Amino acid sequence: MGEPLRTLQTPDGRTLAYAIWGDPDGFPVLALHGTPGCRFSRWPKEEIFAELGVCWVTHDRAGYGQSDRHHGRVVADEAADVAALADELGFDRFGVTGGSGGGPHVLACAALLPDRVVRATCAVGVAPLGSPGLDEDAWLAGMDPENVKEFRWAQAGEDVLTPELEAEQKRVEERVSVDPSSYLDDFELCDSDRAEMARPEAMQVIREVTFEEAANGVGGWVDDDLAFVKPWGFDVATVAVPVLIKYGLTDVLVPPAHGDWLAANVPGCIVHTDETAGHMGSNPEELIPENVHWLRDGIAPEGSTSPSATAA
Repeated sequence: MGEPLRTLQTPDGRTLAYAIWGDPDGFPVLALHGTPGCRFSRWPKEEIFAELGVCWVTHDRAGYGQSDRHHGRVVADEAADVAALADELGFDRFGVTGGSGGGPHVLACAALLPDRVVRATCAVGVAPLGSPGLDEDAWLAGMDPENVKEFRWAQAGEDVLTPELEAEQKRVEERVSVDPSSYLDDFELCDSDRAEMARPEAMQVIREVTFEEAANGVGGWVDDDLAFVKPWGFDVATVAVPVLIKYGLTDVLVPPAHGDWLAANVPGCIVHTDETAGHMGSNPEELIPENVHWLRDGIAPEGSTSPSATAA
């Protein structure tokens, strides 16, 4: 068993909670959870990380789990927390990976920590809203109505968003306590995502994450949503380290248009799409080694392409 709870103090005085899985002496990978989520967002069969020779580090992004809130943060602010975590653990160079709401934060690290990030993976990541990025209609096209509703709450501001997410968190906890695979029952998910959520390992993680992510309130979730509807605080055009952009073509949580935009605008990126997978990917016990081979060794997944990095 890894270390499921360690803490550090960031340079600005906040507590940052993190966990270590796998081989503590292995190649360091900092994995950034989605929206919402917490440090328990990982594949629960820890031996896979040890066998791959990686030190897999997760943390509660600001406001989630046991990490203090960073009120008013922008996406770019995550890079400083990642640097503080790497400093704490003595990592000079490392890989960064994350999906969904974690994707933009991965790109922040790739843009703002070029001397430390070896390679990065942004899976089913959200694209910027507005210039430079997708306009609102394109950003929302193909998105499940439940996510669109949350987006509208964020646009209305923190005073509207907070009580709505508090109520949503309560509903989700009640549902997950009975059946973790029902976590997203309000959404019209593709068959692939339903199958992934029904895996026993996935249900274990859903249960663990759901009851930890808002242990001290929904502030992290609120701040993520607010950060996604305003400028990120950096330009993806400044990314100067190798990035793998991954997304599924049946995703209704972060529709493929987001991945298309990132693929066209992250300089020099490698792109891998899956025609049948949605938001959850497929078979983590195959995808995790594939991701490690990219982050550590620079070996891109079979079928990846290298599109020109020109604005879409």
